[in-house]
Amino acid sequence: MHLRTRAFAALAALAVSFGLANGTTSAARAAGQPAGAPGDIVTAAPTSFHPLPGQPTRTKAWHITYRSTTAEGTPNVVSGTVIVPQDGRTGPRPLVTYAVGTVGLGDACAPSAGFPYGTTLEANLIQQLTLRGWAVAVTDYEGLGTPGDHTYAVGPAEGHAVLDAARAAQRLPQAGLGPASPVGIMGYSQGGQASGWAAELHDSYAPELDVRGTASGGVPADLLKTADHNDGGIGAGFLLMAAAGHDAAHPELRLDTYLNDKGRSHVAYMKKHCVVINTVAGLFKRISDVTVRNPLDAPDWQRALRASTLGTHAPRHPVYLYHGVIDELIPYAVGRQLRADWCAKGANVHWKSLSLGEHILGVITESVPAANWLADRFAGEPASGNCR
Repeated sequence: MHLRTRAFAALAALAVSFGLANGTTSAARAAGQPAGAPGDIVTAAPTSFHPLPGQPTRTKAWHITYRSTTAEGTPNVVSGTVIVPQDGRTGPRPLVTYAVGTVGLGDACAPSAGFPYGTTLEANLIQQLTLRGWAVAVTDYEGLGTPGDHTYAVGPAEGHAVLDAARAAQRLPQAGLGPASPVGIMGYSQGGQASGWAAELHDSYAPELDVRGTASGGVPADLLKTADHNDGGIGAGFLLMAAAGHDAAHPELRLDTYLNDKGRSHVAYMKKHCVVINTVAGLFKRISDVTVRNPLDAPDWQRALRASTLGTHAPRHPVYLYHGVIDELIPYAVGRQLRADWCAKGANVHWKSLSLGEHILGVITESVPAANWLADRFAGEPASGNCR
């Protein structure tokens, strides 16, 4: 067993034992589930945050593991990072719970694993937030940096992890935040899905959080349509990763029974590597190339993928939603439909079509406008949506 996994397992066991000694239910005892409430800290240790290798930042950071909830509603433990500017400010400050885009399936791909070395892909965008004086909580998502497989592209699991990262940051004494900190939610691509799910789940799952707004971009709001778009294309690797992610969240789907030898080899390879390698490995693969039968034709797979569809519940706080017109990975029509669904349900949505750039350029060009929009929400400025 990997040393990091052994250490985590021992700490988790201690946490469970502590919880049992303090009134954990017999059901949790029998299931061996982690103790505590969603957002409770399991472990915390100082780490460092570097946008680039060796680049100093006026921040303090902590690697944390915290209680969260799986897509099926059972307790789990997720890792992440809390980053706080060292600017002399005391008391509550804005907190952004930040959902990164696709990093891969291997534990080494986790954002927390790259922050000390300046290798996490979106660290420069996160630094833009800390330079504004905001604290940032960055989830690793379920199964990245913790035992088990990453439940990649499984919306409810991601939404829980994002909201519980904010709870955990507020409960981390060293961070100096607390429940009075206003919260913003932010993410693009996979992070757009995760932040969108956090927005939809906020009022039912974490209503105590003072969420002022969510900024989500490049959102794969409909996985079936996104899968169809990427079958045989440059984003085919994401499709294979999403299949592995849903199989991790729902083992009864039995992905291995649909894969041929090539497909099993590809999935096993992707579970050990990060996004750039996995994208190259999956280029132009068709579902028919790696399966003996198409899982997307199976009712249980369709149900599982539809369970990650966004737009069924209106966020109760304002949303800044943006999508590239020529996005080559997530169809523009998918983002536009999410806007229509949320607007139809009465959400306060500011929609922005990005006329220039493909998928990756969207997160870069829109990072400042999205953060400016959040700054207005933190300042108490009213949000004017453009649904009409």
